[in-house]
Amino acid sequence: MDATNLAELYDLPVLDWDAVRARLDAGFTQIPGSGGPNRHTCWLSTINPDGSPHVTGVGALYVDGSFWFETGGRTRKARNLARDARCTLSLATDAYDLVVEGRAELITDPPTVAELAGQWAAAGWPCQVDETGRALTAAFSAPSAGPPPWSVYRIVASAATALRTVEPGGATRWRF
Repeated sequence: MDATNLAELYDLPVLDWDAVRARLDAGFTQIPGSGGPNRHTCWLSTINPDGSPHVTGVGALYVDGSFWFETGGRTRKARNLARDARCTLSLATDAYDLVVEGRAELITDPPTVAELAGQWAAAGWPCQVDETGRALTAAFSAPSAGPPPWSVYRIVASAATALRTVEPGGATRWRF
């Protein structure tokens, strides 16, 4: 891993990736009043066919060192990812503003899909594995997810940038 200090101008030290991961491992929810200014929101950016960005909020999880999200196959983000898997995900927590760059990998392995369904259910979204075992279903999801079934994606990170929002501050970019 290569770290670049983006706050060297201010004589601030390089941030510790393990501390950022520990904050992510502590969890974050999208329940109002739970973080950020009022809640945590993950924003996923994909690339439209004309090269312009597409940004949308997603209900992401951080599990086993990766960000995970779900969406329906007919959504713009799913169509964009099928054509070009490059994406970014951003999140503001109480301690860090974070942007992760990488590629979204479609996950269809039934045990992994079941594990993520359990993680989302534990976080408050009562989803379950569909009859194929390769996607999710539930009575509801975010309108931007489209109709079920919802496919599960894992972001394979190639870089991340964090801005520490509490003292002593700092900003670092990592390449993995």
